[in-house]
Amino acid sequence: MAEAERIIGTPDTPDEAGDGQREAAGAERPRGKRRIAVLFAVAVFAYALDLVSKMIVVAKLEHHEPIEIVGDWLRLVAIRNAGAAFGIGEAFTVIFTVIAATVIVVIARLARKLYSLPWAVALGLLLGGALGNLTDRIFRSPGVFEGAVVDFIAPKHFAVFNLADSAIVCGGILIVLLSFRGLDPDGTVHKD
Repeated sequence: MAEAERIIGTPDTPDEAGDGQREAAGAERPRGKRRIAVLFAVAVFAYALDLVSKMIVVAKLEHHEPIEIVGDWLRLVAIRNAGAAFGIGEAFTVIFTVIAATVIVVIARLARKLYSLPWAVALGLLLGGALGNLTDRIFRSPGVFEGAVVDFIAPKHFAVFNLADSAIVCGGILIVLLSFRGLDPDGTVHKD
């Protein structure tokens, strides 16, 4: 009788139930891989946009007069920033480099457990922005791990920043919103 049930295909044997669990786990893997692909696609896009914008700024705007976009409320002006936002901590450039590298490693490790599309976008923005500013810190003067970041977006009465900074801030805001909504990177929702 048990052999007849196997031929018919009833799924109540332990082997067949295990196959069902393996299929469910297999179905989740591609979904997770797609989220990882989204994370890296967003990161590459943010990084490329930042890199190209900085190349244009260095080539066309550095050592030239600022360009007024909206009167004196928004200007484009090329500056080199060895510190963090508002030029804070210019003596700690190496520390900012280490922090950016650490963020990249943490995001890469977290990506393995990623099953949430909004988290993939948020982490992709953080990763792309961190890579953009890390590239400046490694390859720009005055030297390796001490390079000054190219900033060029200058709103009135605010810090001058770049597109990498914008990506980091947008990713950070999205992470805060996702956390308030109780959505975890693994796709689970919790209520506190």
